[in-house]
Amino acid sequence: MGDGRPDRPNCRAGTQEMRERYLEDFAAGQIFGSGRLVIDKERIKSFAAEFDPQPFHLDENAAEDTIFRGLAASGWHTAAVTMRLLVESEIKPAGGIVGAGFDEFRWPRPVRPGDELRLESEVLEVRPSKSRPEQGLIKVRTTTLNQNGDAVQVLIANLMVPRRPA
Repeated sequence: MGDGRPDRPNCRAGTQEMRERYLEDFAAGQIFGSGRLVIDKERIKSFAAEFDPQPFHLDENAAEDTIFRGLAASGWHTAAVTMRLLVESEIKPAGGIVGAGFDEFRWPRPVRPGDELRLESEVLEVRPSKSRPEQGLIKVRTTTLNQNGDAVQVLIANLMVPRRPA
């Protein structure tokens, strides 16, 4: 588990949880979980060095004197980990996780080295497309939680999902 690879969600091949879901398979109120991924200090620094080179993401000593009071993962690192966990989660829209935009995107608390992240995704709304009858949109709130159950990222995304073929 500490190797940076997520645990497998509680899914078995051939069950409802493993198959791809079409628009008709989603309903408001459904909740989907994910595996877990431990955040490593060196990955925090390497991600930051490439994509968000700010002192509070790169250097423990420099981070002590910032708003974070210690090394914190970039929010974009948290977003990338969330995407990985989402792709490997139980939600499984047919055709993949295809975003059409966000209604909300927040980081309520920082991610620290050693944090173990997991997701809870709740379907908020399902609607067929008026202009593309072969697809629709699902609105999903995905909360990234640490090992204490504290939200470290909350996003509300609109995902394009194909309708079941006739």
